Amino acid sequence: MSGHEVRIMPYNEGVSEGTIQIIAEKLRETASREGSCMAAIDGRCASGKTTLAGQLGQMLHCPVFHLDDYFLQPYQRTAGRYGTPGENVDWERFEQEVLRPWSVHQDAQVRRFDCETMCLEDAVQRVPWQRIMIAEGSYSLNTHLRDYYNCRIFLTVDPEEQLRRLRQRNPAKLEKFRTLWIPLEEQYFTACHVQERCDIVLDTTHSQKRR
Repeated sequence: MSGHEVRIMPYNEGVSEGTIQIIAEKLRETASREGSCMAAIDGRCASGKTTLAGQLGQMLHCPVFHLDDYFLQPYQRTAGRYGTPGENVDWERFEQEVLRPWSVHQDAQVRRFDCETMCLEDAVQRVPWQRIMIAEGSYSLNTHLRDYYNCRIFLTVDPEEQLRRLRQRNPAKLEKFRTLWIPLEEQYFTACHVQERCDIVLDTTHSQKRR
């Protein structure tokens, strides 16, 4: 699937089954045409990336890998790293454990990062290779990773609605999102031209309002 092949925007009626079916069919077509489909869902926090990935995963019976399992480890959290657009994720480990083996039809070997202990979990989960996989989360289309994918999806939401959802989700962390995490994301989206390089762009601004 080449850039800008599909544009579905705006996305104002929630996560409709019809929209999900359109995307699922594109992933199936890509897998059939190219032998496999490695898809990424990136975008603004609180835009619905995890929800969409889960729905597609259920529909396609394919694995979903979460970039939230690849937060930076303590030794990686340096000013230099935070100051470089797109480096706010352990992309090296995600590439090693998931993308590199998957791209040559090998199983993934996943170790999750535990935010409570600030360490990697001891358990290693083997995820058997399938023709379709989905990676979801901010920074999944980091410049080091994006060439692995043959389908790229971007979700956006307007700032006011984004803050409303974040406040509803976790009011204690709202200020940190507003002053740190959102600015880092926006810096990444702009510097790396993330939305412009995606095949499918969805605006979810109105999908949860007045519900």
